[in-house]
Amino acid sequence: MATAAASESKAAVAVAAKRKPVFTKVEQLKPGTNGHTLTVKVLNSKTVLHKGRAASANLRQTKIAESVVGDETGVIVFTARNDQVDLMKPGATLILRNAKIDMFKGSMRLAVDKWGRVEVTEPANFTVKEDNNLSLVEYELVSIPTE
Repeated sequence: MATAAASESKAAVAVAAKRKPVFTKVEQLKPGTNGHTLTVKVLNSKTVLHKGRAASANLRQTKIAESVVGDETGVIVFTARNDQVDLMKPGATLILRNAKIDMFKGSMRLAVDKWGRVEVTEPANFTVKEDNNLSLVEYELVSIPTE
């Protein structure tokens, strides 16, 4: 009897280990952070790089698009790569899982690498706050002298 109870509690621990995602708002994003889960709407998207030949089997195609995504707190530039580019349709609502902040020329960019996921979801019922663009804030790396 004790072993049945012990195996049940182990199963409960295994289920509890997969925690529910904590959703972050765009305005809470900071440089050098990662592991963010956000629900955003795509405002616009433009392809900035498309290279590689489909004719050659050993050469992978590389597609990169910069998309402005946001929620009710602000907007940020999302760097979409390869398969993610096709999901960046204006008006689409996406869930970005395990997103990270990359710095590009002193400004923040949101990205999802191979450890994360971009999912299309039901249309969200919020209005995007377009006048708070976090990618327009310029950061500078300041080194603090040690004595």
